Amino acid sequence: MSDTTGADDELAVRRRKLKFRSWHRGMREMDLIMGRFADACVDAMEPAELDDYERVMEVPDPELFGCVLGDDPLPADLDSPMLRRLRAFHRAPRGS
Repeated sequence: MSDTTGADDELAVRRRKLKFRSWHRGMREMDLIMGRFADACVDAMEPAELDDYERVMEVPDPELFGCVLGDDPLPADLDSPMLRRLRAFHRAPRGS
């Protein structure tokens, strides 16, 4: 029997925890930003992308809020493909 089932279960648990953490950051605005992104994207993320998302989750709310919604370039110490993906997700036009 393969150990793939255990790995899949661990990945599913990790994704559920990330979604929960995304919706419960503390600052309501960031709950909405991170929660919507997590609901739309986390299930399709590979383990390396989940690692990147977890690093983004470590950024304090006020700083992350400015990075996602601000028009300024991302600070070099925070710039990453995942943060750019998060920013693009919230800047994309939405259908009514």
